[in-house]
Amino acid sequence: MFKREVRNIRELILRNLRAQGLETPLQQKRLIDAWPTVAGELVARYTDGVSIRNQTLYVHLTNPALRQDLSMQRSEYVKKLNNYVGSQVIADIRFH
Repeated sequence: MFKREVRNIRELILRNLRAQGLETPLQQKRLIDAWPTVAGELVARYTDGVSIRNQTLYVHLTNPALRQDLSMQRSEYVKKLNNYVGSQVIADIRFH
């Protein structure tokens, strides 16, 4: 008889995604989708668009007062979003 190496399906999928270069885009998509959940319903209501470029999350807000308030909490939101995804996806957030 031969011995088989048993592996976790999650590990196999992640290895396959890494090999195809799809892990980072998938994590970025999950992070963008997490913005309304992490930021809250009120902030999500004033969010007009979210994108990621060069490890920076760009959030377009329609309320200038909210934009200023969230700018002071940038590092907290970076930690919350990265923890939600389970990986270091972004290093900064810009509100505009």
